[in-house]
Amino acid sequence: MEHGSIRIPHNEYLERVQRAAAILRREGLDAMIVNGNEADYANPRYFSGYWPLFERAGVAISAGGDAALMCGPESKKFASDRSHLDKVFVLMEYREGADPSYPEFTPDTYHDVFKAIGVTGKKLRIGVASYLDTSVVIMEGIKSAFPEAEIVNAGYIMTELRSIKSANEIACLREGYRIAELATQQVIKEIRPGMTELQMVGVAQRVVYENGAEYEGLPMYVFSEASTRHAISRSSYRKFEKGDIVQLNLSAKIDGYSAAIGYPIVLGKLEGHRRDVVLFGLEAHNWTEKQIKAGVMACDVAKQFYDYYVANGYKDNFVYGPMHGTGIIEVEAPWVETTSNYPFKPNMTFQIDTYISTDTFGVRWEKGIAVTETGCDVLSAPIGKLYELEF
Repeated sequence: MEHGSIRIPHNEYLERVQRAAAILRREGLDAMIVNGNEADYANPRYFSGYWPLFERAGVAISAGGDAALMCGPESKKFASDRSHLDKVFVLMEYREGADPSYPEFTPDTYHDVFKAIGVTGKKLRIGVASYLDTSVVIMEGIKSAFPEAEIVNAGYIMTELRSIKSANEIACLREGYRIAELATQQVIKEIRPGMTELQMVGVAQRVVYENGAEYEGLPMYVFSEASTRHAISRSSYRKFEKGDIVQLNLSAKIDGYSAAIGYPIVLGKLEGHRRDVVLFGLEAHNWTEKQIKAGVMACDVAKQFYDYYVANGYKDNFVYGPMHGTGIIEVEAPWVETTSNYPFKPNMTFQIDTYISTDTFGVRWEKGIAVTETGCDVLSAPIGKLYELEF
């Protein structure tokens, strides 16, 4: 398969704008602004295909169905070349964090953007999604431009839009999982005592790029022993030793869609309590997969998942719920928690992310699935084998 052949087509970006506009009309909003940056790019990229570098990015959408991309002063040509939206504006609010002043530059304004997408008036209702990714400078800019406007947290609109995936989105994810598994198998082939966690990250990076990924799906996780207790962490220069538990969470990004798989491997034989904990994590992972189908309430699965830990004596080892949404960002809404009051629907995509932690180590079993009417479609290669390597 030619690299880059699995992509989101141009027309799908335009359809997303129209779907968003319909929701804005339903909610009585005049416009919506979504914002992002290099790390949390999901909402602007969802509508435009543009992934910013250094600077921020935003998309403004009118209830009438028009849209424009907003970028920083150094990104006009880059954004224009990559965007599926024809209208591109340069605003100082989207400059990089080093805070350059660009004294010779005359920027566009939010008024310019709104005029171009057909939004006029003063007493507007403006939805702002990506609240956590909207900087103080951006929010102040919006409020200064429209002092009489009502600003509404519109994150729920983006959750509604992004929760159900198209066939093209699922194809991107499936390809990412395929490549992530290739990287994982190569790390298993090359890992040796005396090597470092970061060396194995390098092996994985080489494989994902060689096989067609545009980037890692998320920063690669290769942890060993004590650092496996970190639900989120970064790899280090620690050298592996015989007998180590090594956690692999490797990933690949395909046209913005981030696919990750994760499981532990052992540099030797695993016995006793350590083996019991690792295999219980796998049992809980497999239990979760069996619960998923359209119509099941997410909170019910989360409650039963917690009860499963408690019933098996692992209450103190519980860290978080059984699954989280996945797509443009490897961890995205909706979550599956005891407070998640929604039913699973076909083509929702999740990571079954089963983590268990002790005082000395932790393990994660993780893969991607798409909800179906009768169960779930596993998008990655099967996981479940405990790799005990001999040296």
